[in-house]
Amino acid sequence: MNTMGTVRLLPWTGPDGKPCFLLGDGTGYVSRIADRMKEEQLGSAADLIDEARQLLGERSWTPGELHLLAVELTAALVQVHRVAESRGARLTEAEREAPDADEAPDADGDGPRLPAEAFG
Repeated sequence: MNTMGTVRLLPWTGPDGKPCFLLGDGTGYVSRIADRMKEEQLGSAADLIDEARQLLGERSWTPGELHLLAVELTAALVQVHRVAESRGARLTEAEREAPDADEAPDADGDGPRLPAEAFG
């Protein structure tokens, strides 16, 4: 792993709307805050999806309700997209740090083991 850590896209933007990044090993205070915020954003998005389904299912909405729903769904989509970008970047970093196939454990059992039931 890089001795300086990895660069992480945070789930918020700066006052000017530009992305915020964190350099570190992913175990510090700001990383924990970012992890909690991402989970809250994903939970809020799930709640909003339920609310949207209920509102649209009733078919008795007003234009104002639809507009508010569109605004809220757009905000949630922006947050979820940022979470996906951040996690995708972290996965890409993990793939770069993963051992090559040449370094894979040999057949003598040095690697992880799964029970036969795991394969159906």
